[in-house]
Amino acid sequence: MEHDPRTPPYRTADHTSFAYVSARDRWPVIITGMIDDMHRSAAAADEPAKMTEGKRIIEQLATLKYELQHDRNLTPIPDDGFPDIVSYNRELAQRRAPTWFDVPWLYSECYLYRRVNALFASSDQWKDHDVFARQKISAFRSSRRAVLELAAKYRGLMAQLKPDPARDASPGPERSEEADKLLFREMCEICLWGNATDLSILSSATYKDIEKLQGSEARKNAEKNILVDDLPAAYQALKHAQQSQASERERRVDIVLDNAGFELYVDLILAGYLLATDLATTVVLHPKSMPWFVSDVVPRDFADLLTALADPSSFFTNPTVDDERAGRTPQPLTDQEESDVASVFGDWAALHAQGKLVIRPHRFWTQAGSYWRLPAEEPVLLEDFKSSELVIFKGDLNYRKLTGDAMWDPTTSFATALGPLGERSSGIRVLALRTCKADVVVGLRAGEDERLRATEGGGGDSGARKWAWSGKWAVVQFVDGKDGSG
Repeated sequence: MEHDPRTPPYRTADHTSFAYVSARDRWPVIITGMIDDMHRSAAAADEPAKMTEGKRIIEQLATLKYELQHDRNLTPIPDDGFPDIVSYNRELAQRRAPTWFDVPWLYSECYLYRRVNALFASSDQWKDHDVFARQKISAFRSSRRAVLELAAKYRGLMAQLKPDPARDASPGPERSEEADKLLFREMCEICLWGNATDLSILSSATYKDIEKLQGSEARKNAEKNILVDDLPAAYQALKHAQQSQASERERRVDIVLDNAGFELYVDLILAGYLLATDLATTVVLHPKSMPWFVSDVVPRDFADLLTALADPSSFFTNPTVDDERAGRTPQPLTDQEESDVASVFGDWAALHAQGKLVIRPHRFWTQAGSYWRLPAEEPVLLEDFKSSELVIFKGDLNYRKLTGDAMWDPTTSFATALGPLGERSSGIRVLALRTCKADVVVGLRAGEDERLRATEGGGGDSGARKWAWSGKWAVVQFVDGKDGSG
C-alpha cells in the first residue's frame, strides 16, 4: 500500500462509480455462474469423494455471495500454500477488515477472485478446476465467423510478409513505409477492440491496396472512438530498434494478456505479425497463473485454443449440449476454411517450437495491488522487462493496475499516472491498449471528459463517468522509459 498513488482509489462506497455497480450487480451474478458451473461439474464427477467435495465448494461459494450481498466484512483468505495469501491478508488487516460496500474497488475485486481460487487450491479433487473454462470455450466457439475470416486474411498476409529464400528478402516496392505503419496500426487495433467484423486494411489483398487506405473514410471511422492514440510513437520505437541493433541481438516484445478465446486468438495474430515483419525476434506472452476475472487468460487456455485450431471441424461443427437443446446443427467448414485454420495453427506451433513465441505466467499479475508496486515487490520481473523493446498491457484491468485505479483528473498525463513505470529512466517502454470499461482514465485533452459526459448515456450531471463504462471508447497510450531524459 505504501507504494500506491497518493491520489485516492475508486471505492465500492461511491454510488456514482462503476465500482459500486460492479459490487452490487455484477459480482453476485458472476458468483452465481461459478455455483452453476460447480453444480454441473460435481454432478458429472465419477467419484463420490469428488462429488462431496464439490458440494462443499458450492456451499462456500454461496457463503461468499451472501457475505457480499449483505455487506459483511471481508475475512482473511485461508492459507492454500501460496505465498501471496500473506500479502492479501496483511493488506486486509491494514485496511481494518472493510465491508464489501466500503473498500477500494481494485483490492476487493482481486480479493474476490483470489478467495475463490483458494477454495479450489485447498481442495483435494478440484485443484486444477477452472470455473470459467466452459464460458471461455463457448465464447470462442461463438466467434467462429470472425476466427475463420481472420485465419484467411492472416494466411494471405503471411504469404506476403515472409521472405522467399529464392529471391531478395528485402522489402520491394510493394512494401512501403506507409503501408507498414498502417498494417501495424491495424494489427494493434484488432487487439484493442477484439473485433474482426469492421476491419478495413486486412480485407485488402496487397500492400498497394493497403497504402491506398491512408486517410480514407474507413480509417477515420475505425479511429474516431480512440481518444488518445500513441500508436505512431510505439511503431517508431520498434522500427528504430530494428534498424539500429545488430541483427543477431534479440529484440523482444512482451504482451501482458487480458482475455482468453477470440482476444487471445488476435493477440497471437499480433505476435505472428511482429515476428514475420521482424519488428520483434521474440514475443513473450504473460497470462495469469489462476482463473481470474472470469475471462482472463491462463496457460490452459493456450492449450484449449490450439486444440481447437488443430481440429477446427470438430470444434466448430460438433453440436454442443446447448446446440442439441436448441435444435441447432452447426454448418460444416469448407475445405478452404479448414486449410486456412491449419495454416494458422502450423505457423504458431512452429513459432512456439522455435522459441520465438514464449508463454510466461507470473503470480504478480494476480496480486491485489497496482503495478506501482512492481519495483518494490518484483524487482526481478522489472529487470526482465528492461530487456524488452516494448511491453504491451492489454485491457481494462491492466490499465486500472497501471494507474493504481485512482481518481486522477482525466487530464493527468499517462506518465504521471504510471508512477515509477512512467519515469523516463524506468528502462521500460509501456504501451496500453485499453477499451474503457471502468472509471479511471488519464491523458485526455481538457474538456474531453465533459464533452463525453454530455453525450447520450455519458453520465451528464449525475457525477458518474458512464461514458467510460461501456467499452465504446478507447485509449492507446505509450511512455518511453528508455530515452533517459527527465
